[in-house]
Order: sequence, then C-alpha cells, then structure tokens
Amino acid sequence: MAEGIKDGQAKKIYIYQVSDHEACYAEVKSQAVSYTTGVPAVIGAKLMVEGKWMQAGVWNMEQFDPDPFMEEMNVQGLPWKVIEL
Repeated sequence: MAEGIKDGQAKKIYIYQVSDHEACYAEVKSQAVSYTTGVPAVIGAKLMVEGKWMQAGVWNMEQFDPDPFMEEMNVQGLPWKVIEL
C-alpha cells in the first residue's frame, strides 16, 4: 500500500498480484510462492545488467524507478492490479 499526496490531493493505493498455484505448477513445476519470489529477483538482476538499476554506491530497490520493474512483471507472467482506496 502507498499513501501520499498527488496533484494536491491525498491518495491511498494498494498494488497487488495474485498467482494461481496450479497454473504455476503446470508451467514451472513449482508452487506460486516460488514463482512470485524468483521472478521478481530475476527482473531486478535483468534491470541491473541493462543498466536501468545501476548507480554507484549502495541503493535499495525502492529508490529506483519502479516503472521498468512493473512493466517487466507483466511481461514475465506476474500481472498486477491497482486499487485506489
């Protein structure tokens, strides 16, 4: 969940992703929890290799532009939804 001010108005949003255990097992012979743990780590590594998430020093992933990560989540089979609360 994220909460803050956008365009002068208070906003609260919830971003979520749901994976089906059966569908994940059929694809990769593993539970959804393994898929939803491994795929984001691979996406982060991919963004580092591509130079999109590389800067000198120590950085938390939350400090980088989230858009390439979120776009790649859709590409890699982990589509997400946003609910404005």
